[in-house]
Amino acid sequence: CAHSSQDYLRLYDMVHYGHSNQLRQAKAMGDYLIVGVHTDSEISKHKGPPVFTQEERYKMVRAIKWVDEVVEGAPYVTTLETLDKYNCDFCVHGDDITLTVDGKDTYEEVKKSGRYRECKRTQGVSTTDLVGRMLLMTKAHHSNIVSITRFSLPWTGVSQFLQTSQKIIQFASGQEPQPGETIIYVAGAFDLFHIGHVDFLEAVHKLAEKPYIIVGLHFDQEVNRYKGKNYPIMNVHERTLSVLACRYVSEVVIGAPFAVTKDLLDHFKEPRRKGILRTVDSGNSLTTDAIVQRIIKNRLLFEARNQKKEAKEIAVIEAMKRLEEEKTKERAQAVL
Repeated sequence: CAHSSQDYLRLYDMVHYGHSNQLRQAKAMGDYLIVGVHTDSEISKHKGPPVFTQEERYKMVRAIKWVDEVVEGAPYVTTLETLDKYNCDFCVHGDDITLTVDGKDTYEEVKKSGRYRECKRTQGVSTTDLVGRMLLMTKAHHSNIVSITRFSLPWTGVSQFLQTSQKIIQFASGQEPQPGETIIYVAGAFDLFHIGHVDFLEAVHKLAEKPYIIVGLHFDQEVNRYKGKNYPIMNVHERTLSVLACRYVSEVVIGAPFAVTKDLLDHFKEPRRKGILRTVDSGNSLTTDAIVQRIIKNRLLFEARNQKKEAKEIAVIEAMKRLEEEKTKERAQAVL
């Protein structure tokens, strides 16, 4: 009989499309994906102040379409005991460095046991980078070529995010509306895709028995026109992946017009009749502005957190270099 494998992956802090891509890759390695999400106290101890609360993170991760189950309050160090507790065959993590507060590899035990697998991290995004964008409050990140950060992280530091058709295909469902489904169109910036957006889309999803939700995303220039400042924090390509990763979304219109026109409705074969607009209350007051204010309010804490991460990564890379140099010397002596 076929063996159904379960894999375990842990997430923390600000949930973004890089994490979603990690989850997509992890799900492809097995049949059932369990995601461990850390508490606020665990993150504060090992990494610094979290951007989102643990309750916000739990719900955000559950809304990602590749997730089958969420473990709340997962331990920061992944052990064999944790894997066995949830009947997981192996755990998955990205190919970046994860360390405890005292500089130890959080996956050391499962790596030694052979129950560790790795997926590629998504180039061009990290929590550190997104926090850096909000701290800088500039518009340079609107470019598709350069993504800025105040910190030069040697391992997870980012320089660019380049959207490809393959990446969109990986995130998109590719399913056309089926007979009997109700097509629902919503539009907006959906910047820094967060729990407020999830609650809204979940409420929209409940409007019909078989909903097919299309999300229109405004171009960066349009968002900046009506929001000002340095918005959007994420460019339209990044926002596309963030929205496509949500289990309530069926399709995305990239660069949707600010005003919903007759032509737009006709494109999706919507009925041309009056009274089809509904206002949905998400029940959540969180906004992108509120998230930015969280960062600004704790500017010094987040700057210290990013600097601490930079120092950790430099220390690990230097240790790896020394180890490699020692191995090279040993091989040279063996030859002599």
